[in-house]
Amino acid sequence: MVFAAPYQTYIPLPFDSGEEHKDHEAVLSMVPIHIVTHASQLPKEFLFPSSKNHLIVGFDCEGVQLCHYGTLCIMQLAFLDAIYLVDVIQGGEKLMKACKPALESSFITKVIHDCKRDSEALYFHFGIKLHNVMDTQIAYSLIEKQRGRRRSSDNPISFIALLADPNYCGISYIEKNDIRVLLKKASDPKFWTYRPLSKMMIQAAVDDVRFLPYVHHKIMEKLNEQMLWKLAIRGALHCRCFCVNDKGFLDWPPIPTIPDNIKAKGNALEEETLSVINVPSGRMGLVIGKKGASILSIKNSCNADILIRRDKGPSDKVYIIGPVKQVRMAEAIIKGRIY
Repeated sequence: MVFAAPYQTYIPLPFDSGEEHKDHEAVLSMVPIHIVTHASQLPKEFLFPSSKNHLIVGFDCEGVQLCHYGTLCIMQLAFLDAIYLVDVIQGGEKLMKACKPALESSFITKVIHDCKRDSEALYFHFGIKLHNVMDTQIAYSLIEKQRGRRRSSDNPISFIALLADPNYCGISYIEKNDIRVLLKKASDPKFWTYRPLSKMMIQAAVDDVRFLPYVHHKIMEKLNEQMLWKLAIRGALHCRCFCVNDKGFLDWPPIPTIPDNIKAKGNALEEETLSVINVPSGRMGLVIGKKGASILSIKNSCNADILIRRDKGPSDKVYIIGPVKQVRMAEAIIKGRIY
């Protein structure tokens, strides 16, 4: 990685001019890194989304136990001409309120790898309903399916593995691995809370988003019309799956239906849905089974993603995402085991 200390870095771009990276064919552009503590430091086109200016933004969040009960510390935004590290600790609720329209906008595509925890933290801490995401982890599984291969939802591709794949980026990510090892060795749960941000913190945060706009470009080259619809729907469902409250998902925007242009072609697509099953105390073992045998059997029986939260404390919910008939089948099997 090239990291010009302390506030510049290279990002790969799908353009026809610029410098070629030694590890892959891509145009490199040196861009500034901005640490944001006030909304005025963010681009106006981000703060005020418009149908006249659709943006593609690499997106990620960092924090302490990033989920419902954790702490959101940094939100990273990668544009084609700059990277912004939104300091949530310093900027607080006022800064995040200013970002809310963009994060909920249909006119800004947020490119992220595994959106669930980030969305959960944004929703429960700031009331933000993350919308219009391209989840690269979901995209990879759909491309594999389009090619006739199926990747188990138990073994989703990691961000590092995705970047190493020459079909998406094909870069060496050794430096990022080194940083993650250092973080793991430090075993410091408060790492992202320290201020001012150290060079290592900035580098780690930037690395999680600087490649995402380019990966978006490569994904869009590969997916057909049907799979693009599935990607949009799965992204929307994954964004909300860990955000259920007493109202269910009534305060979230409706899930889009199958577009008429796809229906007109006679494609046999089924609407997709999300189901959340509340598991009575002490019954989750019946769902998971010995060494995971039960849940694996259910997953093999149904063409749906079945998720169980891995927070501290007992798990009490099962989340099922997929075509309606497959979700209903998984529901019936799981409920048959716990009741």
